[in-house]
Amino acid sequence: MKIIESTDAAQAHVRERTAKSVLVPTMGALHRGHLELIRVARGHAGNDGEVAVSIFVNPLQFEAGSDFDKYPRPQSTDEKFCEDSGVNLLFRPREMYFDDRSVYVEEKRLSAGLCGTSRPGHFQGVCTVVAKLFNLLAPTAAVFGEKDYQQLAIIRRMVRDLNFPIEIIGVPTVREADGLALSSRNQYLNSDERAAAPALYQAMLRAKELAAAGENSVSKLIDAARDVIGPAKRARIDYISIVDAENLQPLEKLRPKALIALAVFIGKTRLIDNLRLT
Repeated sequence: MKIIESTDAAQAHVRERTAKSVLVPTMGALHRGHLELIRVARGHAGNDGEVAVSIFVNPLQFEAGSDFDKYPRPQSTDEKFCEDSGVNLLFRPREMYFDDRSVYVEEKRLSAGLCGTSRPGHFQGVCTVVAKLFNLLAPTAAVFGEKDYQQLAIIRRMVRDLNFPIEIIGVPTVREADGLALSSRNQYLNSDERAAAPALYQAMLRAKELAAAGENSVSKLIDAARDVIGPAKRARIDYISIVDAENLQPLEKLRPKALIALAVFIGKTRLIDNLRLT
């Protein structure tokens, strides 16, 4: 496995590369969900292609007072994880931004609601760092998890609107046995909070069950999801929304391609998840 830690070295690698390359962008603290992303990337790259993983805790996507400083950075563990997973290139940049940077990438429509409301500037940071990764590593495809569904939709829109010649591949959410979506932030949870966290998935399943039984009122489905999360210990709902999976616009009545998305604080840890309802 080749390890690159500077942007100049990344560009030099691309100039010398002859194989197809598939990128898995991450912030590290790798887990079984990332392993599935790497597995899908290998399937698209082929045995002779390159699977590249980037690890960079991007300061631009952390709002003031968030967990940037305490975000887990297990460098040696992540390096071994990538090596054991058959990754060909690990891009682990020490720096990504100039001190006097003045150019950013911003998507204005899909980022307006959901997490964009709660985390102003977050998706500008995501788009900016992903655009830089695409320019530096020039992959033929990139793999993202559907757990961060809004992020995936925004990246697809950025690639479309800015004509990046890159295929964006979405991978279904990987879950624990009790339904909790795998996330690097799950390690923040203490034992009581971890026991409460599956309420997010249970709430979405309850909404899906009601939808399958014929309930098409979005407000009633959201209320049902709230009723499941409400009793969970130390749970505080940030938002629960049902949107069109294509344009992320809120729905009033259930229709095809409806998606329930939510963000819930369990203690101090903010968890997100989503599920197709139709």
